[in-house]
Amino acid sequence: MQDTGFTIIENKRLAKDVYRMILSGDTSAIKNAGEFVNIRLDGFYLRRPISVCDVEGDKLTLIYKVVGKGTEVMSDMAQGTELMLLTGLGNGYDLSLSGDSPLLVGGGVGVPPMYLLAKRLLAQGKRVSVVLGFNTADEVFYEDEFKALGCDVTVTTVDGSRGVKGFVTDALPESYSYFYTCGPMPMFKALNKAVKTSGQFSFEERMGCGFGACMGCSCKTLTGNKRICKDGPVLKKEEIIWAD
Repeated sequence: MQDTGFTIIENKRLAKDVYRMILSGDTSAIKNAGEFVNIRLDGFYLRRPISVCDVEGDKLTLIYKVVGKGTEVMSDMAQGTELMLLTGLGNGYDLSLSGDSPLLVGGGVGVPPMYLLAKRLLAQGKRVSVVLGFNTADEVFYEDEFKALGCDVTVTTVDGSRGVKGFVTDALPESYSYFYTCGPMPMFKALNKAVKTSGQFSFEERMGCGFGACMGCSCKTLTGNKRICKDGPVLKKEEIIWAD
């Protein structure tokens, strides 16, 4: 973990309330797909945790949704703005368990970490299928980017305005060797019942410190409570105790 200065080189709207921020800085602490950064914003006590969408050289790509005052401030930041980021946070996905044909499932702002994961799996020669879930067509983003990587991509929308009508569980492929996912809790609970293989869940949680000191973000597991920021955000399917 390190606190590092980054410079915004792009901050662009992708879809309804969704923005892509590309920054330049020292990315050396970011090792695994599924890690996150914690952004310090002037005037706000708590940092904003954002999952890593992509990292290449000194370029870091983050995708975030405007859901409150902090992310609203971020959406107005101009090119050249300097930000301090805690990097190297979270455990990331374990790629060694993927098998030959992994399935990646992203829901809403759970889609971004699937992108770097897809790149890493494809580099290993895997056949990657991706299911992206949204509420409506105006929320869809990164469909073309996943296709450009070489993934087999399916988009679902709850209202049927784009792709398959319904939820991600309505569009799961017949065959896959393992699954990885990130998204909201209702999607996780439905997916946990629908999947045919083992897999890994990356949890979205509000965080205090972001590095395990405050115990504010915890999840019940078979081996006790785990801190999403420090012990996660990625947990294996078999260890999670799902609350009703």
